[in-house]
Amino acid sequence: MILWNTLDTSLSYFASLPAEKAKEYNLCEPCEPIVIKKKGNYMSSAAGKFMQDNIARRKKVLISGDSLARSITEFIKSNVYLRPNPKCSENVWITSLLTVLLNCLTIVSKVIKQSANLKRKMENIAPLARLSFYLATLFIVIQLLPLTEAGEPLGNPYEVLGVSKHATLQDIRKAYKHLVKEWHPDKTDHPAAENKFVEITRAYELLTDPERRRKFDNHGITEEGMPRQRRDNSHFNMPDPFEELFTGNFKFHYQNRDITLFHKMSITYRAFENTIVPKSYRTPHLILFYSDWCFACLQVEPTWRRLMDELEPLGVGLTTAHAEREPALARRLGVHSLPCLAVTIDGRTSIYKESLFSVQKVVEFLRSKFPYKLIQNINKDNIDSFLSGWVDNRIRALIFETRDSARLRYLLMAFHHRDRVAFGFVQVHKPETVAITSKYKISGDLDTLLLFNENSEKPMASVSMKDIPSETMHNVIANNKFLMLPRLSNQAMLDSVCPPEWQKPQKRLCAILISQNSPIHDLARHKFRQAAVESPYSTERVRYTYVFKETQPEFVSALSSGEGSPIEPLLHIVIIWRRDANHLKYEWLPTGWIETAQDENQWNETRKNLEQTIQRLLRASEALPYAAEVGELADEHAQGTVDRLIGRALLAVDYISDSLTKEQLLPLISVIATLMLIGVAGYGMSYLVKLEEASVQAKRAQCKDSTKSVESQPQLRLHELRAEKYNGLVRLLKPGCRTIILLVDVQSRLKLLPAFHRAVWPYRKNKTLMFGHMSLERGLDWYKKLLSLSLPEQRELNINAKNCVGTVLSLNGHRKYFCMYHAKHPECSKGKGFKRMERMTKRLSRRSEDAEAGAFIGFNSSSDSDTSQDEVESDVLYQDKLLDGLPMWLDRLFEGLTHRYYINYWPDFTAK
Repeated sequence: MILWNTLDTSLSYFASLPAEKAKEYNLCEPCEPIVIKKKGNYMSSAAGKFMQDNIARRKKVLISGDSLARSITEFIKSNVYLRPNPKCSENVWITSLLTVLLNCLTIVSKVIKQSANLKRKMENIAPLARLSFYLATLFIVIQLLPLTEAGEPLGNPYEVLGVSKHATLQDIRKAYKHLVKEWHPDKTDHPAAENKFVEITRAYELLTDPERRRKFDNHGITEEGMPRQRRDNSHFNMPDPFEELFTGNFKFHYQNRDITLFHKMSITYRAFENTIVPKSYRTPHLILFYSDWCFACLQVEPTWRRLMDELEPLGVGLTTAHAEREPALARRLGVHSLPCLAVTIDGRTSIYKESLFSVQKVVEFLRSKFPYKLIQNINKDNIDSFLSGWVDNRIRALIFETRDSARLRYLLMAFHHRDRVAFGFVQVHKPETVAITSKYKISGDLDTLLLFNENSEKPMASVSMKDIPSETMHNVIANNKFLMLPRLSNQAMLDSVCPPEWQKPQKRLCAILISQNSPIHDLARHKFRQAAVESPYSTERVRYTYVFKETQPEFVSALSSGEGSPIEPLLHIVIIWRRDANHLKYEWLPTGWIETAQDENQWNETRKNLEQTIQRLLRASEALPYAAEVGELADEHAQGTVDRLIGRALLAVDYISDSLTKEQLLPLISVIATLMLIGVAGYGMSYLVKLEEASVQAKRAQCKDSTKSVESQPQLRLHELRAEKYNGLVRLLKPGCRTIILLVDVQSRLKLLPAFHRAVWPYRKNKTLMFGHMSLERGLDWYKKLLSLSLPEQRELNINAKNCVGTVLSLNGHRKYFCMYHAKHPECSKGKGFKRMERMTKRLSRRSEDAEAGAFIGFNSSSDSDTSQDEVESDVLYQDKLLDGLPMWLDRLFEGLTHRYYINYWPDFTAK
């Protein structure tokens, strides 16, 4: 309290000083004029007069120090407040504050010396004031220490090192070594060398850490758990130093919530189509929809940050989308409210509909969207069949855990590598898995990952850790993702096993065994696999593989139809070197593989011959003699419609069998039996009805006198396009159906409708066509909106209704386009009009600034027209001649030769 009174008194006295006098107290220049402010104006001399009056009173009357301090404090609290200059930095401002406090105390000492009585009473106050001042100074210094130790935040690490965003680790190291030599404090006298050296080191540490680099690339985070923008803008939320000084620990510190992070992670509709959907087949993506003025979106921001911290290291993609800026994306994904969370996995998107937005609920929702039985449960009964199932051209992976189900990180790993790896889950400490854990010596305290190829007795790779990082699993699987003898089952496998490397100095050869999918050739493939294992060459130089002749006939035919190929390529070996995606060079092994598979000595000799041939072809001076052009390999793993239906049915049966209990089984059987009974009864009744109809028709046939009824001619009906018929004639058309509409007015109706009826009469039996007419008095606004939607840019059209009479529109309601006929349309005229058609359509589609294009639909005629004015004036059309060219146009319409004008949606038809 003493310090508060002393400070208030000092500040009030200091307020009476003029601006030029304040310079004597060493204030920074920006802080001089605005240290103390009174109601928008600088404090006048009233404060100085107030102080002088009080000092005069103290000379005459003895007033206690507390009374004087109270009176001055009341004056200050009612008239004075302190505010910092925003132009000053935090350190400069606090330094100025300390200077003010020190000088204020000096002024207090001068005031005290003016009165002997005050001096005597202040003898006990002065030590306490000094102690309070020292404690306050110490407190401020302690508060400033973290600021001085933290230093400046790290900027863009790529700009610091001078490398691009896509720079490799080698480029980053090279740039770091160069900058370190230049900015090392021992090698330069530059004053900023030490700070620059620290900045270079921090940037190098961030970019060499894959996890931190990924966070910076995705979200701009340079430190753990703190976005760069929030760190850079921290000085805007500078706390009040007096509040820190006098309230101590009673200040509430809270974290400001904003949607800046959402803006950083926001994607567009095009990015969703071109990036998110293709990536979703290997990595699931969570998409959060938000908007600017959404209070609920601010509430989920901390949960979203937790999801980023927990799911992104596991391999889940997290993005946001602005619902108001991307309405097309929101409509496509079915966003119902904000905030809305969606997950895109395997090309399909699902909406999170739970009311509680928590990390646990989101993780459960994500787990439920993975394919069923992505990781198979393994026990002693199915372990052998699982490990021997490598005939599907995938390696096997076993995950050992103490949990009853696989963790999310392993589900993500299995989903990412499902094309190359089949995953199985083994729960340890269970009677059904004791034999498996003892066979492979699995520790129950650690998670274990085992990878198997054709040899199920010994894993080719293993990892045991408490929590296996996703990056570690990716690296282990990437180095062991092929079998010892993989099969060329699709183009992706060919590109992975035998990549085209024409530009590299060293050749990469592939030895391919031609075989059939038959047990008869198992021995030949086994011997070839053994040769691959015992090969002296690394897989980076020579890869052994095989192909099925019946599933890849084009590939085998391209290699066997050239020179030097055997008459029957089956069970022969061809060595290839791929130049690019479609061209390769090859050489066939002279002897067949099956001929020596039955004799061990001869087989050894053939294998030796194979290795010698490979060694000869690996030389840089040796070239493969023959060349061939091959197409893309057929995908053996692709399923047809029937196979997909059968597979989904089997998965449904498995899901039901796993989900149902014994108590639920009996009700399910009763429901199925009831449905079957209803189906059988319905089929029986329909069969009896058919028999009855057949008997009735037979009786009618007997009563007739062998005379055939003349089939009535199908009638042609012209519908009038109105608001009540608009949906049926246009919007709700089925695929393949079209409606042909004639535009007429009151004067031309009686003349044009009969001519239109005669022109479309030959198409009366076509069930995909409907014919009608529209009155321009009713639908001119609809016609104007339709034309404006077909233009590249939206603009107001001024249409002359008289020029639109006789126009015929072919409307495809399902595919949202229309074709147009008019006697003046260049597409429907002869001579030069045909040449003008292409130029006119290009102007309509490319030159959106040409407001005069399209005179045939009612606009002013274009000045760029190729026809002369005399030609236009001489080409006069009468009303009864408007539909003369309609039959020819209809022929070209059904041949697909007419121009189509596409629109985004059908406008509403509102009658006047």
